[in-house]
Amino acid sequence: MATFIRLVDYKNSELKEKEFFNKKNYSIAESQNNFSNISGSPIVYWASQKILELFRDSKPLSEQIETREGLTTGNNELFLRFWHEVSVADIGFGISDNKVALNSNKRWFPYVKGGDFRRWSGNFEYIVNWFDDGQELRLFKDADTERVRSHNYNGDYAFRTGFTWSGISSSTFAVRHVPAGFMFDAKGPMGFSKAIDEQEIHEGLLNSTVTNHLLKMLAPTLDFKLGHILNLPLNKSLPREVKTICSKAIALSFRDWNERENSWDFTEPPLTGGDYLQRTLDVTYSRLRTHWCDMTQELQHLERENNRIFIEAYCLLDELKPDVPLSEITLTCNPHYRYGSNKSEENLEALLLTDTMKELISYSVGCMFGRYSLDKTGLILANQGETLVDFKKIVPNSSFIPDDDNIIPILDDEYFTDDILGRFKEFLRITFGADTLSENLDFIAGALSKNTNESSEQILRKYFLTEFYRDHCKMYKKRPIYWLFTSGKEKAFNALIYMHRYNKELLAKMRIDYLHELQSKLEAKKSTLKLDSKDTRERSHAQQELIKLNKQLDEIVSYDELLKNMADQYIDIDLDDGVKVNYEKFKGLVAEV
Repeated sequence: MATFIRLVDYKNSELKEKEFFNKKNYSIAESQNNFSNISGSPIVYWASQKILELFRDSKPLSEQIETREGLTTGNNELFLRFWHEVSVADIGFGISDNKVALNSNKRWFPYVKGGDFRRWSGNFEYIVNWFDDGQELRLFKDADTERVRSHNYNGDYAFRTGFTWSGISSSTFAVRHVPAGFMFDAKGPMGFSKAIDEQEIHEGLLNSTVTNHLLKMLAPTLDFKLGHILNLPLNKSLPREVKTICSKAIALSFRDWNERENSWDFTEPPLTGGDYLQRTLDVTYSRLRTHWCDMTQELQHLERENNRIFIEAYCLLDELKPDVPLSEITLTCNPHYRYGSNKSEENLEALLLTDTMKELISYSVGCMFGRYSLDKTGLILANQGETLVDFKKIVPNSSFIPDDDNIIPILDDEYFTDDILGRFKEFLRITFGADTLSENLDFIAGALSKNTNESSEQILRKYFLTEFYRDHCKMYKKRPIYWLFTSGKEKAFNALIYMHRYNKELLAKMRIDYLHELQSKLEAKKSTLKLDSKDTRERSHAQQELIKLNKQLDEIVSYDELLKNMADQYIDIDLDDGVKVNYEKFKGLVAEV
């Protein structure tokens, strides 16, 4: 007989000893040989006799599933992209096998690559260059050794439906359903059910508290290898009733993933469509929030039921409970998961409201550029070099026309007709109605800032000027699709462009039609200042404004020189090179990411 103390529970050695002799918090293993019942013979001294028997008497899960490690590209920066970086027409969605992929002549294909802790569905962000059956990747060699750096090609398992998990986790183990059409990475290994009609059952088992409990023994460091999954004990008769439960859970998670721009299946934000759209954002958001609560509660119920069924099937009623904390209901609309449960309910609700309003603003900017439309769901302009002419062919009678020259100024006042705040107000007017515009502006501003000394328009202008781009870069994982051209710390000149609509004449147009025009307007504004006013406060304000305008004008002069230099180069970009490479070409003109 061997006795083991749970040393991890105590930092104080004297307390460990005291608790041990008081027969508290320690486990006894009747025989060290029992550890051999578990694959790898880990010293899991807390394993019950029932668990040991389960490993000893059960067949491994490998009898019903296969696993594959996945592809190592040898250079992710060269061969991987976020899907939003390239022309969407160059991505091969829904590919069924290697032959179809080859014949498609597409360059990019959806790619599973681990990601954040999330169950059931989601984390579909990456694409891989697999043009011509991956010839570039297969032949990519180390410059020094001349050895091919890539390996473990997906082979016949590429594009097959299956499930994936993140190889290394800091949290609970979870698998996600992967529909047909994906290749997969070493950090996003995949499993495949030998009987395809049992895949949801296997996904239910792997997402259950039973699997999580068993993996704590097989993989205590949360580094989940293929062998850990394959060696899980298989119940003699897996409960088929979980199939419906898991199908519903996958559908809920997939719907949640697609409600945000970082999904290629995003159509429109739920605030602007469906059963939630009302005249005011207050009522619209209230309806949507109720729906999100219902979604979260439904998924929590499904997961609890899934756990209950597998706990009973594995006869672990004395060891495990079916309950799932809200923080593990992995829907983005669930603030307990999105922000962590260490915050108050009031704080969580405030964070969710703020981010939902920011997502609406982001969508509005997409409509300003023609990436989206209020009159047609899904992506509109998402390929390199597309223009307003292309937009009008797709959406001929649009109620909200995108910016014609792909340049939207973000300034501290409304100097241009296509000023971003003015266009946002137009977006709200068309979406929710002119009679509720003021009320809706107040609602959004209240979600963004608690500053009661500023008007709603001041708060929104400040958000566009100081925070929008930071939030955009965060949403798009530091690979922004809207680029901020900015003159410097004085923020004298700022303008957004949409990289998919970029052309090499754009910088010259920006310089002549916007930068020089702004320079003239600022000079004119100086002449209106009442510097000789007899009113002390008015004169002081005018003097402060003059200092500000002079700084802005100096900054514009310096920026103009840089902009002219680059405009004269007629710089081309290639979306296949990705944001990082293309953005670097405009260093000094664009905001740092």
